[in-house]
Amino acid sequence: MAVCTLVIAGQTAHAAEQQFNDALRAASNADLVLLDEYQLAMQNDVLGYYPEYWKLNSNLAFQPATNIVSFAQRYPQSAMAEKLAADYVEEKVKQADFTSAQPVLSYVTNPDQAESCAVAQVRAKSGDALVFAEYKDIWLKTDSQPESCTGLGRMMLSSPLLTAQDRQQRLWGQLRAGQSGQAIATAQTIGMNLSLAQFNQIQLDPQNYLWSASKKTAEDYAYLIFALGRLADSDLNTALAAVPRAAQDTPVEIQKYLYRTVAYIGGTTVMKNNFNRAVLNAFDASYGLVFSPEEAEIYARQAIRFSAWEGLIRAINAMSVNQRQEDRWQYWLARASEQRGDANAKRVAQEIYQRLAQGDDYHNLLAKDKIGQRYNSIPTDDQPSRRDLQRLAQDIHFNRAFTLRSINAPDSYINREWNWAVRQAYLKHDDGLLLAAAKQATDMGWYDRAIYAADRTVNKPSYNYRYLMPHRDTVVNHSRNTNLDPAWAYGLMRQESRFVTSARSHVGAGGLMQIMPDTAKLVARQMGETYTPAALSDLNTNIRYGTFYLSMIHNQLNANPVLATAGYNAGPNRARRWQSEVQPLSADQYTETIPLLETRDYVKHVMTNATHYGILLGQGAQSIGQRMQVIPMRMTP
Repeated sequence: MAVCTLVIAGQTAHAAEQQFNDALRAASNADLVLLDEYQLAMQNDVLGYYPEYWKLNSNLAFQPATNIVSFAQRYPQSAMAEKLAADYVEEKVKQADFTSAQPVLSYVTNPDQAESCAVAQVRAKSGDALVFAEYKDIWLKTDSQPESCTGLGRMMLSSPLLTAQDRQQRLWGQLRAGQSGQAIATAQTIGMNLSLAQFNQIQLDPQNYLWSASKKTAEDYAYLIFALGRLADSDLNTALAAVPRAAQDTPVEIQKYLYRTVAYIGGTTVMKNNFNRAVLNAFDASYGLVFSPEEAEIYARQAIRFSAWEGLIRAINAMSVNQRQEDRWQYWLARASEQRGDANAKRVAQEIYQRLAQGDDYHNLLAKDKIGQRYNSIPTDDQPSRRDLQRLAQDIHFNRAFTLRSINAPDSYINREWNWAVRQAYLKHDDGLLLAAAKQATDMGWYDRAIYAADRTVNKPSYNYRYLMPHRDTVVNHSRNTNLDPAWAYGLMRQESRFVTSARSHVGAGGLMQIMPDTAKLVARQMGETYTPAALSDLNTNIRYGTFYLSMIHNQLNANPVLATAGYNAGPNRARRWQSEVQPLSADQYTETIPLLETRDYVKHVMTNATHYGILLGQGAQSIGQRMQVIPMRMTP
């Protein structure tokens, strides 16, 4: 009954929301007069705040803070009020107008990284010096980041709360990354004078500089780190060979950082340089210096790759407390501890596994396997109550999302409102409302948003919404025709598209199984068919081609599901190149050391999904290990 109420509301009471798209066009044309008219006409509608939002946003940098605060107070805890406030703070920080931004801070409740750094700058300018302690990761980051974060790092240079050791760590990281300009500025805060001309000279021939470098002053050591970093960036093997001589006759901490330099660069360039045991040795040689969170993770992955369990324990111990407590690193701490010979370490490992086995995500499922616990049932399939459905019909946030979808508004607006609505329900621990939203979205065929809502339930998990199985007969039949496990096919499809048939990636992959056009052409040839671009948009053809291709690379890659899953995402040649040439690897080691973050996470999600789908498809007790077989050695030609 409540669902009908929502649908009727979308058709009648909110008919004026059809004006949304017209108002959006007016906003695109910067027609503020027309937006005034729409603001008046839509003032009592569920989407009524959009014309005013667009007006304020059209010249956001020049709005007084009172206008932003007024909007946020009239539309409290709304998606667009929060976005307007966050964007306003960013704009004002760009203008260095921290005073105007300050009254708006409390309305920024879900910032992304750029917005968070802008907020931090305002807080610091308002006298909150302790804010810098929260942003040590920004302070030490040397790869690309938003300008607001770069600005925050510059601001932190003048903070008395950052010690000489903090500044030295930042300086060394910048030298290692070849950031000569930033390094000069950081060096000045600790009384060092570095020369841009000298950096430029070293850049021309870093190897030659290393052979003749002076090693007497702090400045000399800085140039040494810079030179080794530049050499490692262009020729890692030569840099690894050069470290002992470069480190000779330098203080111990400089020696360690020189090893850290080549270790870090080697660990972050695996895609170019492949895995190299000497990189792990360099990390070991650098132990004793403080690790940044990023360095500790890279060290840990190198240790995992080479089954260096004591090195892995050292790497995890070097992490921050919060980092160390993540399920991922707890699992690997247990994996490393159980390799030790003493009974106490094995007991600690079992305790960690027992604790992790309470959950149902990737590392939780791996832990279940470690204690021999079969995964044979899903939690109770909770459903929303009648009252939950009634509350959904009355919820302003979800109403905005459903209304936007009903009038075919741009996805960016629809998804922002939906994700915001889900977040509000999640923050209130309102599982009933989340389940009602998941059910309503499922009934509409809006599968990706249904999964998004169901994934955020805590006490009332509904696996039939979290792991939806649309087009079941088609998926099962095509999977079986190619000798594929349909649970695996579903696990991959859920990760690829969340069952959005019209999904298109930024690289041109399309449909439920996100098939690239060149892949589709290959499959069509293999199947003796004529390829047509329209084929990928056809649900049946997309699934047929996708399952055929997955089966094909599965056969090419040792009939190993983990390798094939990595190959589906990153390409079979890459998946093969990541195999060890030295020894077989357990599947969890291979997966954790995949050098592409996207593929690493992709494999974890697909294997997890497949395990859950195995239960839902009635395949009996499940073990993630069934799909994570040992990765054989790569055979070199």
